[in-house]
Amino acid sequence: MYLFRLAMASLANRRFTAFLTAFAIALSVCLLLAVERVRTEARASFASTISGTDLIVGARSGSVNLLLYSVFRIGNATNNIRWDSFEHFASNPKVKWAIPISLGDSHRGYRVMGTTEAYFQHYQYGHQQNLQLAVGRAFASDPFEVVLGAEVAEALHYKLGDQLVLAHGVAAISLVKHDDKPFTVVGILKRTGTPVDRTLHISLGGMEAIHIDWHNGVPARGEGRISADQARNMDLTPQAITAFMLGLNSKISTFALQREINEFRGEPMLAILPGVALQELWSLMGTAEKALFVVSLFVVLTGLIGMLTAILTSLNERRREMAILRSVGARPWHIATLLVLEAFALALAGVLAGLGLLYLGIALAQGYVQSNYGLYLPLSWPTQYEWTLLGAILIAALLMGCVPAWRAYRQSLADGLSIRL
Repeated sequence: MYLFRLAMASLANRRFTAFLTAFAIALSVCLLLAVERVRTEARASFASTISGTDLIVGARSGSVNLLLYSVFRIGNATNNIRWDSFEHFASNPKVKWAIPISLGDSHRGYRVMGTTEAYFQHYQYGHQQNLQLAVGRAFASDPFEVVLGAEVAEALHYKLGDQLVLAHGVAAISLVKHDDKPFTVVGILKRTGTPVDRTLHISLGGMEAIHIDWHNGVPARGEGRISADQARNMDLTPQAITAFMLGLNSKISTFALQREINEFRGEPMLAILPGVALQELWSLMGTAEKALFVVSLFVVLTGLIGMLTAILTSLNERRREMAILRSVGARPWHIATLLVLEAFALALAGVLAGLGLLYLGIALAQGYVQSNYGLYLPLSWPTQYEWTLLGAILIAALLMGCVPAWRAYRQSLADGLSIRL
């Protein structure tokens, strides 16, 4: 115990250097734990982007590509699916509900998705949470109504009753706009932290209406143009859609229906399980995830090396102190233990301060991160894995403390009493 008090007194005597050393370790520990928590919550949030959906069906391509454009609104489909193919499987006895999806247009860099009222009733995210409207209502019989995701409404400052014009294609800047058929904002969804927040939702009829006077990807001119009022009175049943989602009556029939869709002779289609595709996509991102974690580990190692450097640098200044301790009866192992305790105390102070910085940062940024990135960072005790990381840091500090301890152990009494200046 007296060695520990002596170590604390020694650090107090060099409090400014000790503070900087402990603070450097604290920052590195805070970074390591923050990366680990963000990594864990990002994985959980990523996996909960879509839930409650048993199958996603699109044109035959790759499972990751289908997941990207149907759920994350990234990329484009290789082909469309005929409407009668959708109706064929939507009416299957195994199917409880079906959500058609039509993509292809955008608004100021945000994707537009055509769908039906079933989307607001059955689409789920997180822990089987349903979509909820912050204000307004879902689109109804009028094809020129739009429901905005929370991020779209906030970023573009839209409110109920505002009108907007959609653009053809998915580029941030489009030269071809559907300006003759504006849409009215009738609802704004609550924030979900998923791609839903960055999407404009219109009806399939609305998607068909804005393209009803298009031929071979080019809008009609002059007398061939069809006005919005004329479009309202026309048959707006789509000929094709981009993809559709299915919820089944029984999970047992999932693989049977998946095989039936994949072997469908009407047209080539692909059915995927969202959970499996999400894991496959996450595995592709695993390299970057591990690289970030390794970088944070090296930051911690840098902080510990800084501690080692500070203790080693102070040895030359403390050689007379060590010699005096030896002269009053301290044994070499006392001196060595003193330095090891100093290293451990610095590391322990850094770990505790790092935990404090982590919780302070989470408390300040929790609401912002959740609302803008969909990541919920809990103010909870460290997990078992995090305790393991902290224990490894303290063990590494003890091992590093053995280096100056060994040097002090080897120094002789005579060398300490006759320092060469």
